[in-house]
Amino acid sequence: MSTFPKNAWYVAATPDEIDEKPLGRTICNEKIVFWRPEAGKVAALEDFCPHRGAALSLGYVCEGNLVCGYHGLQMGCEGKTVAMPGQRVQGFPKIRAYPVVEKYGFIWVWPGEPALADTAKIHHLEWAESPDWAYGGGLYHIHCDYRLMVDNLMDLTHETYVHTTSIGQKEIDETPVSTKADGDHVVTSRFMDNVMPPPFWRANLRGNGLPDDQPVDRWQVCHFHPPSHIMIEVGVALAGRGGYNAEPKDKVYSIVVDFLTPETDTSMWYFWGMARNFNVKDKALTAQIKEGQAKVFAEDTAVLEAQQRNLLQWPQRKLLLLNIDAGGVQSRKVIDRWIAAEQPAKLMA
Repeated sequence: MSTFPKNAWYVAATPDEIDEKPLGRTICNEKIVFWRPEAGKVAALEDFCPHRGAALSLGYVCEGNLVCGYHGLQMGCEGKTVAMPGQRVQGFPKIRAYPVVEKYGFIWVWPGEPALADTAKIHHLEWAESPDWAYGGGLYHIHCDYRLMVDNLMDLTHETYVHTTSIGQKEIDETPVSTKADGDHVVTSRFMDNVMPPPFWRANLRGNGLPDDQPVDRWQVCHFHPPSHIMIEVGVALAGRGGYNAEPKDKVYSIVVDFLTPETDTSMWYFWGMARNFNVKDKALTAQIKEGQAKVFAEDTAVLEAQQRNLLQWPQRKLLLLNIDAGGVQSRKVIDRWIAAEQPAKLMA
């Protein structure tokens, strides 16, 4: 049984990854080639030349068509061979084309049934469309099952131990977490009042012209949306000013952006970033936050890849579940429902 649903929109790339050259990328065990047939457009086919099986992603783009770098066969956006030097190719069978769209500053692909692809199913991302927000992020290739990262992000208790020099503090471990599920939307929340801000948040306070040496009220609200997107509301407000609901002048508020795209059963593409609604025109601050966040997620990567190696070495060992694991458990239940919904209905006896 598959470990990921395919009838879903996944972030496949950032727009700047697809320039004049095609991009080859494996998504949900599907080898896909992306290219731009014209400015502002994007196309996606299986990365397989119908002539001799060469990787189309090693070719080039000419007048909107994708040209195989082996014998010059030209592919159109719909998967139909349109030309080949000195050859009649009209009878070549079509290869698979994937629904693909550029939206919210990302390239999204639908690896499942094309007829079910509806861009309205991409959940709304206000921060990606509003001038009141700034965003900076990056991409990591991680050798682990994407669901391990779901577990990681839906339970931030690990910050106390993994991110000791940036966002971790003992109050995270000491503060109870609440988890609720509303249909396919899972929310895990933790609120810490009257704590000293850790280094990452001290820097953000300074970035918004606020003192960094005073107690704050801190929050973490993790939102899981299927197939594997997690948006985490994070921030701190000067203590006693209303916490999460404090006035903008008294707080720094951001959304940690996590798009987890399976590559294979044991590897993933991790599109990470942070959107903020304070001091949005300060590009130096955006770069500073991105650099700090990159270090944090690099620490996660080391932990998760070692965890994956252990799980592959000892597949029979049963893992323990604690109350702090509820967010990941509920999120995995949603994923399992989506996967089950794609399985062929069993024939009646």
